[in-house]
Amino acid sequence: MSHEIVAGVDGSPESLAAADWAAREALHRGLPLRLAHAWRWEPLDLPLVQDRAAQERVAEAVVREAEATVAARHPDLAITAEVLDDTPVTALVAAAERAEMLVIGSRGHGAVTGFLLGSYGQQIIGAATRPVVAVRSRDGDPAEPPTGHVLVGQHGDPEDSAAALRFAFETAAARGASVRAVRAWSLPPLFAYSPTSMRLADEADGLVPYEEKALREALAPWRERHPDVPVTEHVELGSAGQVLLSSSGAAQLMVVGRRARRGAVGPRIGSVAHAALHLAPCPVAVVPQG
Repeated sequence: MSHEIVAGVDGSPESLAAADWAAREALHRGLPLRLAHAWRWEPLDLPLVQDRAAQERVAEAVVREAEATVAARHPDLAITAEVLDDTPVTALVAAAERAEMLVIGSRGHGAVTGFLLGSYGQQIIGAATRPVVAVRSRDGDPAEPPTGHVLVGQHGDPEDSAAALRFAFETAAARGASVRAVRAWSLPPLFAYSPTSMRLADEADGLVPYEEKALREALAPWRERHPDVPVTEHVELGSAGQVLLSSSGAAQLMVVGRRARRGAVGPRIGSVAHAALHLAPCPVAVVPQG
């Protein structure tokens, strides 16, 4: 794997915000930044004059303008820029495979639909094997450096959220930020009660202490690896999406996991990631978990 951060650009204000966010993250981590614009010549089956050379120049201009903008804001950052000969989803998913993370833009909040990621963004997040960060235009404003904690959701056993926790702690360590780890829980249905599960809950003196203990155990190895990162823990009754969103007001980044498995109709991002991507007020990192 190449140690770099990749940002997808298409000339829109949102993609430029993503590029600037990625640039700042690259500086935090001491990594180079690669800007990528996907374009493929696909002539239309219509009686129109179609100028391939002109379209190539437009594609090249998109990536060069993004490069110049980011370089002017971050003169000490190593930046490369290229046009990828493929469709956006295929090209950016492939680029992400060789990177620490992929950063893409989103159209921000809508009055009804919330966080408007777009079909390409959802396909990329669902197919990528590396973390993907979705950024809105205002999140890339260099005049407003991010503040607050890195919020991460934890669920299940320690290994179930290991990838998301690792990303959250590494990001917080690079930024000098704290981590707020959240675990949601719900009362099991009657048929889910079993002698084993109830024995474990009894040994922990109840369901809430049991959930708190599970969160502490999941965080333990990451606290040990990053002893300088302050951590707060939060366990709350409710759905994972609701609990995460209720804690996102002061976050500079939300980190959620996604099962790296394909559904019957292709890659899926999962309900928690979907809720975060549509409603979180901050950038969202979706981390695939094997």
